[in-house]
Amino acid sequence: MNLKQCLIIAILGLSIHATSVHAQVSPTDKIETKAQRDARMSWWRQAKFGMFIHWGVYSVPAGFYQGKPVPGIGEWIMNRGKIPMAEYQQFATQFDPTNFNADAWVRTARDAGMKYIVITSKHHDGFAMFPSRASHWNIFDASPWPHDPLQELAAACHKYGIKLGFYYSQAQDWNNGGAAAGGKWDPAQQHDMDDYIDHVAVPQVRELLTGYGADTPAVIWWDTPMDMNKERAKKIYDTVESLRPDMIMNNRLGGGYQGDTETPEQNIPAQGFPGRDWETCMTINDTWGFKRNDDHWKSTETIIRNLCDIASKGGNYLLNVGPDSTGLIPQPEVDRLEAVGKWMAVNGEAIYGTKATPFGGELGHPVKGIDGYGQANLVSSENDWRCTTKPWKIYAIIFHWPVTGKFDLPGLDSKVTKVWLLANHQALSFSQDPAGVTLNLPTAAPDPIASVICVEIADALPRVKAVPQP
Repeated sequence: MNLKQCLIIAILGLSIHATSVHAQVSPTDKIETKAQRDARMSWWRQAKFGMFIHWGVYSVPAGFYQGKPVPGIGEWIMNRGKIPMAEYQQFATQFDPTNFNADAWVRTARDAGMKYIVITSKHHDGFAMFPSRASHWNIFDASPWPHDPLQELAAACHKYGIKLGFYYSQAQDWNNGGAAAGGKWDPAQQHDMDDYIDHVAVPQVRELLTGYGADTPAVIWWDTPMDMNKERAKKIYDTVESLRPDMIMNNRLGGGYQGDTETPEQNIPAQGFPGRDWETCMTINDTWGFKRNDDHWKSTETIIRNLCDIASKGGNYLLNVGPDSTGLIPQPEVDRLEAVGKWMAVNGEAIYGTKATPFGGELGHPVKGIDGYGQANLVSSENDWRCTTKPWKIYAIIFHWPVTGKFDLPGLDSKVTKVWLLANHQALSFSQDPAGVTLNLPTAAPDPIASVICVEIADALPRVKAVPQP
């Protein structure tokens, strides 16, 4: 991935979104009814939390070339270091991940509370992480480890009830003749985009869609659609549609295809994408692919609160791990995922299958003290909270426990029938008047990072009225 390029993609996506905010799909995308789309997207909308895995040959140099660190994210080292093809391809001879354990990876995701995994089947270096007949530049032919990790992951995901998706770099390919950011830097790199699409990209997409069972992959995650005109993108899109019409695809194919999901990268949009399914993808440190000198780890607190923030805005959280060349996920990532899993085991009800907050902008009017998506705009940390909903329930996720022992849900007009703490099912007293609902809280927060209060209401969908601004 390249953040700058993906920001450009995001801007273009916003431009498309601005002209078709009420449309389910663009004219070039799948034609389906709302009911059909809802059924196809159902599992993904329920899941809310997934694992991204960036793994490939770039984990061998791990951010260093000729003994020196190469700036930027780890999986871009060939491009950023301007490494010649012949030299870069030698790294594959050192890619021998004998510590790879698909079962352990999937259990790590499951125990973290994640419901799906998306792994790089081919990144921009063009190295296929599966045995491909379309190019010898693949894990089976070019490395000393003739395995298919995608097959092993598919089996483990099936075992543990986890959905598996494949990231595929359909446009950029620095070894097989696809596009390259900044142009080609090695005379050995040939560039015939149409030949690459016809003889590498389309055949490999077909291999990925037919080699792993009827329901795998569940997602195809495209990236950086450089030089992807409508004709090229259509060849790939039609391949997917002919083989797997149920497939979920993101918005990065190119050629005008809007896809099913928006994909903000390394950021959480202030108001999400009302009317569109969306998914923030984010690293645990600063890189996607393994980089041995990157130890700038996000805290467990940051990860959990990001998850709550994203869910409160109606999105999914695709959190990345970058295994090393031996096949191990770095321990700091494992530790953080384990801690997130403990929180999810108690509070996952407030995340899985939820919809965005009912307060504020989504209903077209402001609510005092709230920015419209459950995020406090007051200085006081006592108002630092998020909110999700399910039929007949509202979940208030509080980051900083009020020292006053009171918590307000301003403007809530639905009759409240019961209030309780998700952590220990302790019932809470409350009062309700035309201004909203006030909850009476115990002195101590149930959780030091994010505590959840379940508010049961008499309406399937919460009714919230406007509250005048101060």
